[in-house]
Amino acid sequence: MNDIAHGIRIRPGGPADVPAVLDMLDAAVAWMNARGNTEQWGTIPYSQIPGGVERVQGYTTENFPYLAELDGVPVGALVLDTGPSPKMPMIPPAGEPERYVRLLVSDRRYAGLGVGSALLARAVEETRRAGVELLRVDCWAGGTGELVAYYERNGFTRTDPFLSGTWPGQVLAQRV
Repeated sequence: MNDIAHGIRIRPGGPADVPAVLDMLDAAVAWMNARGNTEQWGTIPYSQIPGGVERVQGYTTENFPYLAELDGVPVGALVLDTGPSPKMPMIPPAGEPERYVRLLVSDRRYAGLGVGSALLARAVEETRRAGVELLRVDCWAGGTGELVAYYERNGFTRTDPFLSGTWPGQVLAQRV
């Protein structure tokens, strides 16, 4: 279902995908740390942080997970929800029906193939399919701001900056 550029296939995810998602998250932490970014996701592999495994398990059973595959190999994951995480009280619900990107991660070995963009396009498609007109996401706004710029290149507009302790964040929105 949904063949995209470079042969990327996106399918609904589920509990069997937890190990693949954790592997991608662990690799993302290692990749960020190797680039000197220890602020965004810390230095501990995601699978080893308290509650990390349980959070990913919840994503696959309580939310709307999607996996991107290339030749049957998981290369990215997206999790949609109906609003921001309750663990982020500084991000209020939109006040209208919305879909919210709770997780977007891709396997760095496939960087440059458009995995994240394909997953975000799927998020837009699923938001429309649900009859909802607003898609939002929040992300780390530190460093050089490249993550915020990435979402802007994918059709999102900055709305509300926020701080979670000392962690700078940015909420972005897209009308679909």
